Amino acid sequence: MDQALHLWRYVGGFEKIDKAKILFKENPEYRALEKERGNFVRSRHLQYLLAFSFWPNGEPREPNNIYEIRSYSLKPGTMIEWGNNWARGLTYRRSQNEAFAGYFSQIGRLYNVHHIWCYKNLQARRETRESTWRNPGWDECVAYTVPLIREMHCRILEPTEFSPTQ
Repeated sequence: MDQALHLWRYVGGFEKIDKAKILFKENPEYRALEKERGNFVRSRHLQYLLAFSFWPNGEPREPNNIYEIRSYSLKPGTMIEWGNNWARGLTYRRSQNEAFAGYFSQIGRLYNVHHIWCYKNLQARRETRESTWRNPGWDECVAYTVPLIREMHCRILEPTEFSPTQ
């Protein structure tokens, strides 16, 4: 509750981010909005992320979904091993089409990974996760990746009415 997560897609990499930051800084309406928003925000956290090539691209789905974001803080030096295991592991979860997007940090908290899953509701999430454990090989993926994790978090997200991820 009382949290918001904004995912902004910048096509064109860091060059486009640099240009956007200049535009925001020069725009008096945006600066006024930022100042007003500051009255309601207790803390902010910013990360620049890159998408894993083997994950879906986070394209909009049919309306009325919830999203689970599973965030992992990995041990330094383990990102390639993580990615290699998940490239295989994701094949065990393709049948339900719940994989939405997967990212890893470039700026901000490093060695962070975020997996976003799409479900119709919490019951569908439960059923999908339980059925995944019945897939031979899924347990291996988990067994190889768990030792790479320092910390993990799970949040359920509900899109706002103006979100394209409805």
